[in-house]
Amino acid sequence: MDSFWTKKQLIGLSPMDGVTDAAFRYITDKYGKPDILFTEFVPVEGLARGATKLLQSFVHHATDTPTIAQIYGTDLNAYYQAAIVAAELGFDGIDINMGCPDRAVARKGAGAGLIKTPRLAQDIIRTVKRAVIDWSEGQSMEKVQVHDEITQTILKYRKTYQFHVTKKILPVSVKTRIGYDTVVTEDWMNYLLEAGPIAISVHGRTLAQMYTGRADWDEIGKAAALAHDSTIRLLGNGDISSLTEAKQKLKTYRLDGILIGRASFGNPWIFSDTVADYKTRLKTALEHAEIFAELLPDAHFVSLRKHMAWYCRGFDHAAEVREKLMHINTVDDVRRILREIV
Repeated sequence: MDSFWTKKQLIGLSPMDGVTDAAFRYITDKYGKPDILFTEFVPVEGLARGATKLLQSFVHHATDTPTIAQIYGTDLNAYYQAAIVAAELGFDGIDINMGCPDRAVARKGAGAGLIKTPRLAQDIIRTVKRAVIDWSEGQSMEKVQVHDEITQTILKYRKTYQFHVTKKILPVSVKTRIGYDTVVTEDWMNYLLEAGPIAISVHGRTLAQMYTGRADWDEIGKAAALAHDSTIRLLGNGDISSLTEAKQKLKTYRLDGILIGRASFGNPWIFSDTVADYKTRLKTALEHAEIFAELLPDAHFVSLRKHMAWYCRGFDHAAEVREKLMHINTVDDVRRILREIV
């Protein structure tokens, strides 16, 4: 398969629920230019039920940067339908979340919960791989009985924005962790490798660790060693604080790529290895708010507040400005708060 995954070592934006929405990806893409972008994760069962609000997470801006739709769940038929949905929306790839540490997700067997059911995890990968092949050969939302409200919303979206989707086999990847309660890197990786996704991104913590402690890069390196004899790309993720550190990890652990997560909050420039002064950050915050309103007109500004706060540091009275930004409801609110500073 000719794919962006196989081109070079990649440094990309990690998928993060509640963070990597269309506006965040737009800003990160514009000012950081990472090699790949991921959406927030979307539950396949919700799409199967016709929850059209979930499609908000699949809104994406026009870009040449490969953008990957991330999905999660446990139901195989829902995965098959969700893969068709993502393909119809023009994404460049599909990523299966097998690493979310949220206990509510894991208790249902999804996210990192799939580490405890490796055979189901394999079936999910194979199901999504089959779906993208079928789609490239003519399968459609109507034929696989994607919920009518989802189908009609997507058709309307495509008509409104006048974009054409080229039928091709989308690459299927996995994002996961090194274990559930304990580290099981080797056993878990062998199951994933057997199912044959094009790439596996490994966060160096167990579910039990959540985001505490330090990511175990030796375990990520172990996963990379297991993948070396295959054609599967292996990416590492966890606690990367700079582009320099990302490049060091690539070399030290012989990885095919790195995903950067929390260090990108309010700092899209991390991918271009530049440091923005505070006025540039605040101007970008305003631009972020404006593009949020444009790309996600039905979204509530509450979800944007934390993003605005992340930009505010390194200047006098930054804490006061952050506090004000935690109460915004419109773009005009952001303009009013930042006007005197920038």
